[in-house]
Amino acid sequence: MIDFKSIIWDYNGTILDDLAIGVLSINKMLHKRDLPLLSTKAYREVFTFPVKSYYEAVGFNFKTEDWDQTANEYIENYTSLLPQSAIFPEAIDLLSHFNKEGKMQFILSAMEQKMLDDSTRNEDITKYFEEILGIDNIYASSKIENGLQLMQKHNLQANEVCLLGDTTHDYEVAKQLKCNCILIASGHQSYKKLKGTGCPRVVRHLKEITKT
Repeated sequence: MIDFKSIIWDYNGTILDDLAIGVLSINKMLHKRDLPLLSTKAYREVFTFPVKSYYEAVGFNFKTEDWDQTANEYIENYTSLLPQSAIFPEAIDLLSHFNKEGKMQFILSAMEQKMLDDSTRNEDITKYFEEILGIDNIYASSKIENGLQLMQKHNLQANEVCLLGDTTHDYEVAKQLKCNCILIASGHQSYKKLKGTGCPRVVRHLKEITKT
């Protein structure tokens, strides 16, 4: 990590340990529809971006129900459970470590901007970041466009940037940004799924980052 001047962090599942509430939120919706519930292991295998595809994979039928209402239902469940989540302790250690090294740090998230601002403020981590960038809707869509804008706005050089994330989409974003990437398999997708991307650096826990 010593060669990278800037770190772009994903938030959910990378900094924020919200896997458990993600599983609870979707299972509440599946139970309501008499659909099979997901174990944490099954969730980590099926979760993907765009999230609409993941909903369809677990049994939602958007020919018979409204996607907007479904997305809002999930956000209501997730928001009610959000106080049960917390920052990974290793994330705090790394944020502090990188800050002391003088690295620029950013958040690039698929979380809605106000929710992201509220969460990072409540967790008292805003001080570590040059910019905290979410999206302007609740649909957890692609982060690529925001990432490109972030790179341009802060004049970041791709070879000096490393993106840290916990999903296959994070690697897709890194490839579009032409920056380095490390995927961490302690969030919303399994180690096997992350390794399948071909990303050269996949670790099981944040604590392994400084060893890569």
